[in-house]
Amino acid sequence: MLTIDILFTPRLVKKDNWRRYSRYKNTERAKWLMQEGRGLLMVAAHYGNFEIPGYLLGLFGFNIYSIARPLDNKYINNYLYGVRKRAGQHIIDKKGAATLMEGLISTGSTLCFIADQDAGKKGVFVDFFSRKASTYKSIGLLAITSQLPIVVGYSRRIGNRFFFEIGVNRIIMPEEWADKDDPLKWVTAEYTKAIEDFVREDPTQYWWLHRRWKNRPRDEQKA
Repeated sequence: MLTIDILFTPRLVKKDNWRRYSRYKNTERAKWLMQEGRGLLMVAAHYGNFEIPGYLLGLFGFNIYSIARPLDNKYINNYLYGVRKRAGQHIIDKKGAATLMEGLISTGSTLCFIADQDAGKKGVFVDFFSRKASTYKSIGLLAITSQLPIVVGYSRRIGNRFFFEIGVNRIIMPEEWADKDDPLKWVTAEYTKAIEDFVREDPTQYWWLHRRWKNRPRDEQKA
């Protein structure tokens, strides 16, 4: 269904008819944070139609950059990147993105991440559905060093049709981690918990095929 969505999104969704295909929940504060131009991190997951929020944000001229890993099939990758860029999204290859992100933040851009895949042995291990999951450090480190809010959002299909609820269920502000003993782990756990919360509302729309719990913490391996 996501593949068909991607094929038809540019043909269907326009500036004058977006209400026909989407509704919004708790998004106003996130919108104004983006408009302030101070920089923002936006975190989502492989859930529902995770492509259409970026398409809509680009369509309406928000200054967003999506950090993405190129697909293995170059033809499919080129098509998908073409859909994203035509709507106004900017795509940054995951490899080498670290050198560009600080500069983009200084211009007030919003950086978008899909943050629900296994991060390997060097990731931060935090709870995801009551089991430790390796999670990337980069989002938390960038937020802490640059004092950036993190918006956690989702796009959920409503019914068996091309219509989506796009929502924000958590905004993590810099003052929240100021007094934490381990700010990086706290931030990572907080946005991971927010992802879990919206997945629990409809688990059928999550991409369970990813090996989210592939790598295990050292103490668990020893046991």
